[in-house]
Formats: sequence, structure tokens, C-alpha cells
Amino acid sequence: MSPLPDPGPDPEPESEPRPEPDADADDLTTIRVDQFFPHPPAKVWRALTEPGLLARWQMPGAEEFRLRVGHRYRMTSVPRPGTRFSGVVEVEVLAYDTERMLSLRWTDADPANPADWTITWTLEHEGRGTRLFLVHEGFDPDDPAQLMARRIMGGGWSGHVLPALGQALEQVR
Repeated sequence: MSPLPDPGPDPEPESEPRPEPDADADDLTTIRVDQFFPHPPAKVWRALTEPGLLARWQMPGAEEFRLRVGHRYRMTSVPRPGTRFSGVVEVEVLAYDTERMLSLRWTDADPANPADWTITWTLEHEGRGTRLFLVHEGFDPDDPAQLMARRIMGGGWSGHVLPALGQALEQVR
């Protein structure tokens, strides 16, 4: 019996954002995305929690973030009338575990929009980098505007926000 050929070094993990397989197919209340970054968890954590770094990849206003449970700040973006989004997100820091997890509450500044979402970032050391998991939950599956917001935001997280975070990480020393 001949030995199996050496497959060589382990391949690098995927670096493209990816939805968790079938995780959202039946759960219209949640967006789940994960992405590998070839950076240590400490560096990814800095990009998630240091105001000057947040300003490089998140909405305007992110520079007001403070890593303190209960801290509140506002971020602004383009209003989206079809989703009832006013363009202003009220953010509250709910919980964190340094270099492991950050949980935020997002609500629309307009009380006419019932959106009340939880955004949770979870970091896991993987090989020579970090696997970052995003869970954005709290969408109302019975509200057509929230379903549209979920569709738009799902594409935004994977197609814009996580790539922008990756670019910001490349600039961090």
C-alpha cells in the first residue's frame, strides 16, 4: 500500500464575507454573516471599538462610540423611506467581552419606525487570523418594511460594511 501524497500546507481560510449556510433561510428575524480577517483578534477588536478606527468603516457618528455598557450615540446614513428608516440610528452599548464579543442595540431615531435591533459581533481566533461573526437580529417578519430593511442590510453587511472593515484593518498598525 503506497502512502497518500502530502496535501501541502493548510489553505488560507476564506476572506470573503459569507452568510452562514441556510441559517437565514427560515429565520426572517435575523441576518448572520461571518468573515475571516488575516489579523489577530486584538487588531480586529480595536477596529470594532476604537472611535478613530470605527470612523474609517462605519456610518458617520461612529466616532462617538465608547466601550462602556449603557453608552449611547447616534450614527447617520441615507434615509430609506421604503423601509421607514429616517437616516439616524440610535445606538446603545449592551454588553462586551474584550476581544471576544460586542453587542449593540440599534433603533431608528424616528419613533414611527418600530425597528429595534441587536447587533452582535463575535470574534474567534482562527489559524493566523480572526473569524468575525455578525448577528443582526430583531426584524419583524410580519412587517414588509422590515423585511425590505433586512434584505437591504443583509447585502450591505456583506457587500459594503465588512469589506470596508477589511480595508480599515489593512491600514491599522
